[in-house]
Amino acid sequence: MMPIEELCAAIAGLERGDLDAWIDEELVAPAEEAGTLYFSDMECARVRLICTLHYELEVDTTLLPVVLSLVDQLYDTRQKLLSLTAAVKAQDKAVQAAILAAMGRDDGSPAAADS
Repeated sequence: MMPIEELCAAIAGLERGDLDAWIDEELVAPAEEAGTLYFSDMECARVRLICTLHYELEVDTTLLPVVLSLVDQLYDTRQKLLSLTAAVKAQDKAVQAAILAAMGRDDGSPAAADS
């Protein structure tokens, strides 16, 4: 966990006022302990992403919630896909083959219909 002062110092160009606004808008969600805000590794990465979007790519502040929502959805989908992949790999070869066949694949490569 990184205190807010360290985070502001660690990210070049990060303006404390912007970070405070992002917290107020719930784009980032630090934990609070004894009156100090702390950022997890995940929240620090999110602040870095917001900084890149806002300062470098010049994404308008009003669009940040939309972009971050899409990123969150993509992350969630990726996590579900990783879980599904692990579940399939835990099955015996016959079940794996049936799943691949149902997906239109026979060996893990794109189906002939895709080419």
